[in-house]
Amino acid sequence: MTAAVRPYRPADLPALYEICLRTADAGQDASGTYPPQDHELLGAIFAAPYAVLEPDLAFVVDDGSGQAVGYILGTSDTAVFAERFRDEWLPTVADRWPAPAGEPGTPSELMAHLLHTPQRMVRPDLAGHPAHLHIDLLPGYQRAGHGRALMTAFLAALAAKGVPAVHLSMLTANTAARAFYDRLGSTELPLPDVGELTYLGRPTS
Repeated sequence: MTAAVRPYRPADLPALYEICLRTADAGQDASGTYPPQDHELLGAIFAAPYAVLEPDLAFVVDDGSGQAVGYILGTSDTAVFAERFRDEWLPTVADRWPAPAGEPGTPSELMAHLLHTPQRMVRPDLAGHPAHLHIDLLPGYQRAGHGRALMTAFLAALAAKGVPAVHLSMLTANTAARAFYDRLGSTELPLPDVGELTYLGRPTS
């Protein structure tokens, strides 16, 4: 069976949670970093809300049997998405992962803090790149052209909406991901106060 990109379907949602967790450690499995009860926490921040709130911008790599093994997800307008995340998505998961009472002290607490602060996504210095994205592929499907195919589908969908440019953030230490984005024409956006992150951007067409 041949893997190929297709539009997201609601039945793919459990796979999105799984892919998000299994690629969260610089493209590798992060399940050992979080207790079992928090294995869906990363997906509740970086995957599921995009598929639920903007399914027309969600695409998956299908392994040929109907199983999603990779995805690209995002929003056409980060500021609007942050508001919808707060108003529509967060109430559905906030009881499961409450905001930390104090300074986050564990990986799960740090992720719970991110979950409860969607406004962190909105930066005035990114106004020229209003869209943003997340892309992940299970290790067995990386470096096979699927990432490029996902990006092509996503950029075309953004361009059809009249969105001029898109950004993403990544761990600076993830040099393999940086090389991938560079090959696809992304360039670094020199932003202040980004810590361990690098921001990249590119036009949609």
